[in-house]
Amino acid sequence: MTPFHRVKLAFMVAAFLSFVLSVSLWFLVDRELGLFVGLWVPAIHSLGTLVLVGEDRT
Repeated sequence: MTPFHRVKLAFMVAAFLSFVLSVSLWFLVDRELGLFVGLWVPAIHSLGTLVLVGEDRT
């Protein structure tokens, strides 16, 4: 597995775990907290895209 794919996988796993945490919080704890954590998913994907585009240029 190349370093590029490892970084990509790490961001995908982080986003998936954030999604699972968000859904769990939504149903089990507090809807607002679930929404807050749910906003992390697109932020993680955006950060991953920026990092991977930077990796692609080098």
